[in-house]
Amino acid sequence: MAVMRTPRSRGGVSGVLLVLLGAWGGLAPFVGPYFRFAYTPDKAWAYTSGRLWLSAVPGAAALLGGLLVAIASHRAVGCVGAFVAALGGAWFVVGTAVIRLVVKNGSITPGAPLTGPLGPLSSASRVLVEGLGFFTGTGALILFFGALALGRFSVIGVRDAALAEELLTAVPTDAYAAAAGQTAEDASYPSTTGPFSTSTQFPSDEAETSPEQYPTTTSPFGRTPPPDTGPLRGPS
Repeated sequence: MAVMRTPRSRGGVSGVLLVLLGAWGGLAPFVGPYFRFAYTPDKAWAYTSGRLWLSAVPGAAALLGGLLVAIASHRAVGCVGAFVAALGGAWFVVGTAVIRLVVKNGSITPGAPLTGPLGPLSSASRVLVEGLGFFTGTGALILFFGALALGRFSVIGVRDAALAEELLTAVPTDAYAAAAGQTAEDASYPSTTGPFSTSTQFPSDEAETSPEQYPTTTSPFGRTPPPDTGPLRGPS
């Protein structure tokens, strides 16, 4: 259906932001130790199952969903991308609590946030910022932009309906012709007020013609032959 088509710019901003947030959420635990901003183990690029399932996987989901949202020219593709990204954001927020309930042996854990003062941050503020930056804050932002993109792709506005009608009929509709300062009829049919008007190019079939304009005589001498009065008869 033509109404399912949408401009690529529809999810451009949301898609780019989702890509950036997803990349940050997936890579932050691995690069955070460079800046003393991390969860244990305090070692850059150290692999743990917690970093895989609680950071890398939801970050990849948000990144992939953001790419689909950014390049989508079809509503279904944009909605799927936004939904996948929103799932990744939700997992950032609730993933740790869910894992604790499901995995009882503690093999999958995010670790512990680093403590102690860091620059202007006190120890308590540092723990709060690390929790927001790695999990809950990042997940909430991903959820917000994913829901925003989902709403933009799922709602069909007046402009979208007009564009779909134009694609189906190949005739500009009032919504787009009005932007050019003319009606749909004016946009569909050229004006005849120029030097070559319709009345000049196409004379009316009902116009009267004079005998002088279209003579009926076929005589080479310009005179109409006398009417036929029948065969000549001699004197009786």
